[in-house]
Amino acid sequence: MTIGELTGLIDGKIICCEEKRSELVEHAFASDLMSDVLTVEKENLVLITGLANLQVIRTAEMAEIGCIVFGRDKKVGADIIDLAKQNNMVLVESPHSVFHISGELYKAGLKSIY
Repeated sequence: MTIGELTGLIDGKIICCEEKRSELVEHAFASDLMSDVLTVEKENLVLITGLANLQVIRTAEMAEIGCIVFGRDKKVGADIIDLAKQNNMVLVESPHSVFHISGELYKAGLKSIY
């Protein structure tokens, strides 16, 4: 599934790196515990979280995650967007809960990690 398709399924809005909307993602991982995110070793992964802080971007960078979905209608600040741009990461905001987003993406064919 492309990032653009994913965004449409969750009523999302790409707020950083729109030019990467045609890139593919295969797996999804939902977590608010960034220490758990560091244990994931998959390519083409999207991280779904309800946290909206710089630590999410720093953790995603270390885990080589290129797409982050922020659930629960969280709005990310300019500092987060700037750091994501530096790391060429796609950021998506969605009004839905992390549970709802995960379910929709799983139903659409994204694979879970565990």
